[in-house]
Amino acid sequence: MVERFLKQTSFTSQEDFIRNFELRIPDNFNFGYDVVDAWAATDPDKLALLWTDDHGHRRDFTFGELKELTDKTAAYFSSLGIGRGDMVMLILKRRFEFWLSIIALHKLGAVVIPATHLLTKKDIVYRANAATIKAIVCVGDEIVTGHVSAALPESPSVEKVISVGPLVPEGYEDFHKGLDNAGPWVRPEHVNSNDDISLMYFTSGTTGQPKMVAHDFTYPLGHITTGSFWHNLHPGSLHLTIADTGWGKAVWGKLYGQWIAGATVFVYEHEKFTPANMLQMIQDYKITSLCAPPTIFRFLIREDLTKYDLSSLQYCTIAGEALNPAVYDTFLKLTGIKLMEGFGQTETTLTLATFPWMEPKAGSMGMPNPQYDVDLLRPDGSRAEDGEQGQIVVRTTPGKKTIGLFKEYYRDPELTREAWHDDVYYTGDVAWRDQDGYYWFVGRADDVIKSSGYRIGPFEVESALMTHPAVVECAITGVPDEIRGQVVKATIVLARDFRDREPEALIKELQDHVKRVTAPYKYPRVIEFVDELPKTISGKIRRVEIRDRDHK
Repeated sequence: MVERFLKQTSFTSQEDFIRNFELRIPDNFNFGYDVVDAWAATDPDKLALLWTDDHGHRRDFTFGELKELTDKTAAYFSSLGIGRGDMVMLILKRRFEFWLSIIALHKLGAVVIPATHLLTKKDIVYRANAATIKAIVCVGDEIVTGHVSAALPESPSVEKVISVGPLVPEGYEDFHKGLDNAGPWVRPEHVNSNDDISLMYFTSGTTGQPKMVAHDFTYPLGHITTGSFWHNLHPGSLHLTIADTGWGKAVWGKLYGQWIAGATVFVYEHEKFTPANMLQMIQDYKITSLCAPPTIFRFLIREDLTKYDLSSLQYCTIAGEALNPAVYDTFLKLTGIKLMEGFGQTETTLTLATFPWMEPKAGSMGMPNPQYDVDLLRPDGSRAEDGEQGQIVVRTTPGKKTIGLFKEYYRDPELTREAWHDDVYYTGDVAWRDQDGYYWFVGRADDVIKSSGYRIGPFEVESALMTHPAVVECAITGVPDEIRGQVVKATIVLARDFRDREPEALIKELQDHVKRVTAPYKYPRVIEFVDELPKTISGKIRRVEIRDRDHK
């Protein structure tokens, strides 16, 4: 399948990759027809999705079955009045109905808005009105349907609410009954154009309401690099990305690039993440490829890995936030596998990565994906030199689509112009580049701490603390200081064996440790011990929440 969309499909070096990578973009590309149905036509018995849950249920879906089921789903949605351009929100956790729904909505030319099951009434009301959402497809549990039902009186654009069960409250459509009674599906003569919006994510910033990141129908092709050249997948791969379907990482690792590469997607639906259970899944199902954020790997390496047969694992990738070298080193020691880091945003696909032909450097995000013209810019707009901090940007060419880069912040041209102007998209992330061309994360532009004239990136301090055995997780933020402007604060989750230590002595020990590991001026002058760090559903640490609390 990859060869349909790439001029060259194998590469031996980064130079070869940059020189010869070239995407072929079909007119009116549609992932449902041009990938899912194409696999069904050529290899209908090929396993596309292996789904299981924490109650012991299992469902296998071949591409042939997926074509049939997504056609039925498209016919059913169409019977409810859903069609091209309509906005449909999916709140489906890791239920297999997510895959049926998103492919069906692609086939209809509708706009998919994945959302987390943690949304409350006010979150749903905001999203429904901001995007003029026409329908909501959700899991049928009391919490989710409770919030959805509470939101409906203030969400006038929502015409249909569809439950996939087990509960189907009064006024909700029954997804599975609808599929059983669906009529035949016939592909319309014209479903979409390449620049139509197909997918939209609400992504939270540090201030204001969540932004609506809109992607067009070519966006899945931007993930060929994700699946084939970062995850290093092939038709025999069984790939697990640990992510809820409400997060953009789900389509990064549980859909587009994986199926274009011909890999099987493994899905484990669970109510609560338990490291031991996840390791058991890897052992029992013989997962060959794993991708997860650093938070997940931090928990995995604290388990006794000798209890599990992880010999099936061939390749592991990591993204979501910067990788602390201590996590990389420990995982390598325990498994023999080098974690291959990648970087991207909701607004992009994979932007920087450690590819198979590269030797990873622990803590580095790797090198640019040739889909993007990546650079580092100083605050004055000039190009940062090697070794110098700068904001990661993507240069674009007028009139030429950068595949994978977002179309716009929906209904907000001013915000779009702030982030993307003069043919440059500003990511808001700060990094530096070494003499070998590897990029190293510093922090969000608004996370960088300015103390006594120094610019201190939180990631370096966090990485230094993570090498101390007392630290399970930590977050570095700046707190106001009358003399220095800001000082470094560390919010730390302690390892169990250190929780009874005398706090003042342990604080001094951690401060001295940081002074030894990195530049002494970067040590945290303020340390707070907490039971857990605030996080997003994707596992990213919410430093903004810590900052807001400290500024009150």
